[in-house]
Order: sequence, then structure tokens, then C-alpha cells
Amino acid sequence: MKRTRESTRSPYSRLPAALALATTVTLACGTVSAAASQPSAPQAEDHGADKTASALSDVIPAPTSVEPERGAKFRVKWNTGIHAPRGNAEADRVARYLQQQLRPSTGYGLLINRGSPGRGDMVLSLDGSEQRLGDSGYRMDVDKERLTIHATTSEGLFHGVQTLRQLLPAEAESGSPRHGPWKVPAGEIVDKPRFEHRSAMLDVARHFFEVEQVKSYIDQIAQYKINYLHLHLTDDQGWRIQIDDWPKLTTHGGSTEVGGGDGGYYTKREYAEIVDYASTRNITIVPEIDLPGHTNAALSSYAELNCDGQAPPLYTGIEVGFSSLCVDKEVTYRFVDDVIREVAAMTPGRYLHIGGDEADSTTEEGYRHFMSRVLPIVEKYGKTPLGWHEYAKAEPSSDAMVQYWGTSNSNEEVSKAAERGNEILLSPANRSYLDQKYNEETELGLDWAGPTTVRESYDWRPGSHMNSVPEEAIAGVEAPLWSETLTTSNEIEFMAFPRLPAIAELGWSPQSKHDWSSFRERLAGQAASWQEQGIDFYRSEQIPWPED
Repeated sequence: MKRTRESTRSPYSRLPAALALATTVTLACGTVSAAASQPSAPQAEDHGADKTASALSDVIPAPTSVEPERGAKFRVKWNTGIHAPRGNAEADRVARYLQQQLRPSTGYGLLINRGSPGRGDMVLSLDGSEQRLGDSGYRMDVDKERLTIHATTSEGLFHGVQTLRQLLPAEAESGSPRHGPWKVPAGEIVDKPRFEHRSAMLDVARHFFEVEQVKSYIDQIAQYKINYLHLHLTDDQGWRIQIDDWPKLTTHGGSTEVGGGDGGYYTKREYAEIVDYASTRNITIVPEIDLPGHTNAALSSYAELNCDGQAPPLYTGIEVGFSSLCVDKEVTYRFVDDVIREVAAMTPGRYLHIGGDEADSTTEEGYRHFMSRVLPIVEKYGKTPLGWHEYAKAEPSSDAMVQYWGTSNSNEEVSKAAERGNEILLSPANRSYLDQKYNEETELGLDWAGPTTVRESYDWRPGSHMNSVPEEAIAGVEAPLWSETLTTSNEIEFMAFPRLPAIAELGWSPQSKHDWSSFRERLAGQAASWQEQGIDFYRSEQIPWPED
């Protein structure tokens, strides 16, 4: 159910989602997408000023290895095709995605073929020669005759396409025809991620965001090779996901938000739409049902979940720590079982986040008892528990993941969890929380862990950030974006950019590539692309932005 107030624009969507997933038709020239059989936009001829393509190394996240070559650059022209492996639906999807990205700006047809690659084609190659790069890595070879992305999986191809987008002139991101030429520098890129888990988080509980707004954010984070989106679906201010067995969670608990707005929630169909859309961008959705605290919306919806049997009023403020499910009532565990069962059934990803943070109104003994009952429920429904670091004291099984959000470099429970074999996901609030103000003058955001500059978001080392936690225990990094002060897509973007690319680089690039001087220059180069996409961003004084 969508809220009644008008949604903000979805800045990045250029073509309908259906076009990206269009069925294919066979033509004499080969198999192309149905979209490709339609008349294209007027072709943008190459009679304008020569737009200088980015150097191979001017990419975020920084690639593992770059070998530039002198000589002519590859050029996308009116007769350039996209070659995809025959009989591979996932690779075909990546080809259609690339076609969708470049058609509006170039005006070219960019037909997809599965025969022999032609001269001047962009080639997506799936072969076994790049096993060293794993499922996510890729190799890109560029010369005057051809541009080829090699990978072992479609995920690797997709990541290579994100690099290609940055190597083209920024005008390639435009939603309308622009003048070329569309050149890519020659050379070789060999690239793979440092950490498997590279995540962003969007809080849709404090303020609700429509399906299209979430899709827009998915598109934006996918550019930087983020592969998980953690959705904070429940909190004191709102319950945002349909649960059939407990309908008042959304009809009542989802009816407001911070400041007293209309709120809203996702039906199961809408949630599935988000999950499916994210999968086309190689992003896995991680749903969070925050328990046992942060539950006022649920407590207000069902009186029996309260120890005194009295439902509190809905809450529209931003304080924390005052709510708790009644951990001594059996109905609480029937409720949790129903919720986890329904959420797990509509979530294909491995993880289900159960929160566990700031449960200040739950006794220590009650908290441990609650987790001892709830963690097996998560596993019963085929999911791996993930929770904020407070739940580590309940000693979850070694398969569970612990997410650290503290501001210090040490935490005894996190260290013990790592010793037990739990993977640790890092999102230190003073480094990676995107809702923290940039400086004292920033109108949006909070400052309890900040302000946090762009450099502070970038200049830390995940592998050695936590004392007594070895790098091999680190699953990756996450950039959470809490929405107490955010109500529009523009505001999401303003707080996420340019800090989200900083966290993305920490998750993807090897430590040897970590260099603030290089990063700030490469980050400045992203501005033109963001402007073409309509992405709002903060012009930090730490970054040498180009003059408008």
C-alpha cells in the first residue's frame, strides 16, 4: 500500500523496467531484444567536440590491476553491436542492461547478437579462463577493434559493465541523445572484490519510501559494485512489510512515520518487485525485522505483545530504547515465528536480519532468553541470522553474521564472536553511517557519531579496524542510511553521495589501492556522471570538483 502523498521523482530510471527484461525476437541479423527491434532515438552523430574518455584507472572502486596501452581507443559507433553468449539467459540480461544504459544517450541501436563477434563490437564473454577472479570478478580487454569483458559468471560481466560505464564520457549517462564520440581508452583491467559482502542499508521505517524510490537507490548503488541492500523494514515509527497473519502491523503500525506523516508499507507483491529488480542488478535484499526492541509499531498494533496487555500509542519521534516485546509471553514467539516464516518465504537471499540493537527496555536475562528462542526460528526457515553486534552476547551459531556499528576500535563481544567463527560485517557509525552530517552546518542528518567528512568515510582500514578481530573474520562493509531526517529521494542522494562510493571502494578494492589523494581525484570525476543522471550530491570542500 503506497502512501497518499506524492512521491519524489526516481532520478535514474530512463526506461521502463519492462524494457530491461524484454523478451527476445529473432531477426536475420541475430537475436536482439524486442526493444532493439523498435525505431531508436535519433542517432547522435560524432560531429561535436571530442569528449575525453576516462583513463582506465579513473574508476571507483579502484580496479585490482590496470595495464593501459598506447594507441587508438575503442569507439562505440552507430554499427556497434553487443555480443552475448548463446543460450545463457543471465548473460543475455546483462547485454540488455548494457543496451538499455547506452541507447538513450548515443541514439544507437546497439543490437544484441550471438553469432561471431564483429569488428567494433562490445563482447560479453563467459568462459573458464578467469576462475582466479571468482564469481564477481572480470577482465576487460580494450583495443581499437573490440571491447571484451571476460568473466566466469553473469555477475562478473555485470561488474565489468559498471566499469565500462565509468570509462565512457559522462554524457553516456544522459537520458536523451547527446553528441559523442564515445571512446574507451585501450588496455587491460583485471578486477575482483576484496570482500564478498559489500552492502548498503536503507531505513524505510522512520520514513517510508515508495517502490520506485527504492529501485532508484538500487540503480545508484549498483554502479559501485554493491551487492547487498539491507532494508530496515520495522521500527518504533512504522512497520513496512505485509504480514498476512498479523494484518494490523501494516494497517495500523504502518500508518505513520517520523513527524506524523502518512507512512505506508509494501505489499508482498511490491516487496517481491523490489527483490526481483535488485536481482537484475546483482544485488541481494536483506530484510531486517528489528527485535525485541525498536518494536513500538508492533506493540501499538497488538496489545497482547505487551507485558501489561495495553497497546501504546503510535510513535512519531526519534528517541530509541523505550520499547520491547514481552519476552516472557508465549504469544511473542508465535508472533515472531509467523513474521519470520512469511518474510523468509518471500526473500530468496541467504540472510534475515533480526536487529537486536538498543534493547534497553529488555533485561539482560530476558534478552538472552529471547534470542535463544528466536535464532532457531530463523534457521528453521532456512535463513542465516544476521544482527547488530549486541546480539553477539547471545552467542549465535558460528554460521550467523554479526554487524558492528560501534564507534570504537574494540568490542569484547565482537572479538569473542570472531573467535567462535562468526563473520563480522563492519559499519562503524563514525565512518560508514551515511546519515551523519558532513559538518556542523549540514541541515540534514544527525551528528551523534559525527559529523563525518568524506575523508573520514574513506580513510580507515576494514581489515585492521577492530582490535582482536583478524581480517579473515571480516565479511565486508556496509553503508547504512537512516532516515529520521530524510523524506525524499533528493535527500537520500545528498547524504549518500559522495560518501557511499568511499565505502564501496573499501569493500571492493585491495588495500594496496587505498590512497586518499587518488580517490579524491577520481571522486571529483564522478560529478559529471551524477549530474547527467540527476543524482543530488554534497560538494565537499575536500574534493576538487570540476567547475560547472
